[in-house]
Amino acid sequence: MQQLIEDIADACVAIDASGVPFKAFQPGVGPYGEPQLVKQIAASLNRLPAYNERAASKRIPDLLITGSWAVEFKIARPFGDNGMEAENWSVNLLHPFPGNVSVFADCLKLHDWPGPERRAAVVIGFEHLTPQIALDPLFDAFDAIAARLLPFPISARVEARRTNLRHPVHGVLRVVGWEVPAA
Repeated sequence: MQQLIEDIADACVAIDASGVPFKAFQPGVGPYGEPQLVKQIAASLNRLPAYNERAASKRIPDLLITGSWAVEFKIARPFGDNGMEAENWSVNLLHPFPGNVSVFADCLKLHDWPGPERRAAVVIGFEHLTPQIALDPLFDAFDAIAARLLPFPISARVEARRTNLRHPVHGVLRVVGWEVPAA
């Protein structure tokens, strides 16, 4: 699990280093939308021998590494490209109901997914170099909700952190994941 998280973090750094902006936003990986970012991550992973062209962005799961991992992603971005605090940015982690777009619901979906691959719920988070809104309370809250409300245990949180990204608002990358057991 740790290697997967590190490889996703490195893929995000490579996307950031490319300098290719997402739409009309400032250059850097921070402003990318989830589907576009997952597609770029898959392409980056496929360049690594360990993945051997097996990573593909999909609808469910978001990323399938055939024979290895089924991964669902969420983005935690407290601030927009313009530096203004985003509204409702934490809902996608903390909404503890099946059938929505939260990490909680992703865990339920991954648990029941029929493939043979290991399963991971991954959050790609962005902070300022000196966090104006730290992501730790959000991750701690998810851990508490998951421990209390998921009908199965998930792994301890695994994290990779990268600094000095090019975007002036999204300068720190945090890739956090939990392994989800199969049904």
